[in-house]
Amino acid sequence: METNLHFVEYGNPNGTPVVYFHGAPGAPEECSLFDAHAKIYNLNIMSFDRFSIDSSLTAARYYQFIADTIKQKTNGKPIDLIGFSIGCHTAIETSNYMNENVRNLYLISAAAPLDAGVFIDDMAGKFLFSAAIKSPIVFNLISYWQNLMAKLAPNMLYRILFASATGKDKTLSETIDFKANFTPILADCFKRNLTGYMRDIKQYVTPWQSAVRDCKTNVYLWHGDQDNWSPISMAHHLANNIPNCSSPKIIKGASHFTCLTLAAPEICAQINEN
Repeated sequence: METNLHFVEYGNPNGTPVVYFHGAPGAPEECSLFDAHAKIYNLNIMSFDRFSIDSSLTAARYYQFIADTIKQKTNGKPIDLIGFSIGCHTAIETSNYMNENVRNLYLISAAAPLDAGVFIDDMAGKFLFSAAIKSPIVFNLISYWQNLMAKLAPNMLYRILFASATGKDKTLSETIDFKANFTPILADCFKRNLTGYMRDIKQYVTPWQSAVRDCKTNVYLWHGDQDNWSPISMAHHLANNIPNCSSPKIIKGASHFTCLTLAAPEICAQINEN
């Protein structure tokens, strides 16, 4: 299949290929924080703009399209995948369509399937996810309200999103650099690719525990013990249910985005060693 999906890349363009799956909300530019580390370890980290994929592609067709796009871009070479937050869901599903083409899967602040346990009550996004499950009309209204906020008041949208920040994320969200980097990512997600974002949320809340059990690749987990976006119980669940999964590396005091920041150099080093 011929695919033409926009992507960004960091590190060494001629280095070992790695694909990063961004969060939701999120954007490919999230993985810019891997750039310096990828250069040190001769990695070419790519992130595809999956929210721009035709919204009529859902479920298996969506994951197969992403898998075909990656294979086409990397000429079918074995690669490593990195997932962050809800992007971990898409990374797991996609890996199941790539089989031997995936060497290892690295999951950061991973969101586990909601059908696998009572996680939702401990999640900062409980209201949003509950709406996506029980009241699609309400979920759609929330999403279009976020779209309007992204256009008219992106800084306010940022403050609302991080109002629930805990642990080191609270401090991180108040830094000038993080706010300057993430505010445009957040705004772009809701302004330009709203339907793609909505698809990822809807597919995340749809039962997918079977994909966890079917995952055949080697999986490594990083998680912050103060994460209230993806509670730490999710990391333990994935570790206990993915067949070839290591024990999660728990980072004390870290939350959602601080875990991503702290895990980036370690993951680059591990990919280089493996």
